This record gives sequence, C-alpha cells and structure tokens, in this order.
Amino acid sequence: MNLDEAQRHHVADWIAAGAKLSEIQNRLLSEFGAKFTYMEVRFLVDDLKLTPKDPEPPKVVAPPAAQAPAAGAVPAPGEDPLAAGGVAVTVDHLTKPGTMISGKVAFSDGQQADWYLDQTGRLGVVPKMAGYKPSAADVQEFQAALQREIAKLGF
Repeated sequence: MNLDEAQRHHVADWIAAGAKLSEIQNRLLSEFGAKFTYMEVRFLVDDLKLTPKDPEPPKVVAPPAAQAPAAGAVPAPGEDPLAAGGVAVTVDHLTKPGTMISGKVAFSDGQQADWYLDQTGRLGVVPKMAGYKPSAADVQEFQAALQREIAKLGF
C-alpha cells in the first residue's frame, strides 16, 4: 500500500518525535487503516531517508556519599591511604590477568600489598616487602574492608 504525501509527513513527524518502528506500524493501522508488516515499515522509513532516534539511556543518579568508618576506609583520590588511618583497600580499574578482581591494600603500619581473588574464589595477598606479615587485627580489618568494597561492585 502506498502512502500519500500528507501521510508521509506524518510518518516523518512521528520519527522526529522519537517513535519506534513498531509504534509507527500501529499508528499507520489505527490512523490511516494501512496495514504494514514490520519489514515494510522499515523499508518505508528507509525510502523516506529517515533515521529513528535511539532512546536516551536512563540517567544514573549517584547516591550521596556516606560517612565511612575509619576502619577499612578508602581514602579520597589523591589522599595518602595511610593518612586515613587503619587499613585502606582499593580495587583496580583493570583487573590483573588470571584474576576475577584485584587491588591494593595499605596496612596500619604503612606496609602495602597487592591482593586478588582468583577464579576459584581464593584470596591472595602479595606484600611489597618480602616476608611481611600484617598483624592479626590488620588482617581482620582488611577482610572486612575488602568484603565491603567487593559488595559495592556486586560480587
């Protein structure tokens, strides 16, 4: 079925308003009594040299920053991790090869280490200084801070 010039202008207006092809198909039937298949609507829009608009992605509103407790607190960007006190855990933006997630930890005594979780869920910690072992309190604090950080990421 062919559309007259006025009907083609309506289709162009619908596209400009952001209508999807299925909506145009329904409107052609309800307003003009013209029954088109979805493919025919695609060809019609193409023949009219129109381009349907992509829907706008939903806007994500960042939640307000909450006061983090000193234990396991992640320092602000540019802030010294040790200035925050306690144990500071960060997550790498680029995960190390062979791991599910990786990052860095700064312990309360100033020592630093890399950490990772492998594909089997095993936690590994690689201290910067060979032979370093954090205190039991730091290990507990590290595990709690790590669990919070991983939960934020949906793991």
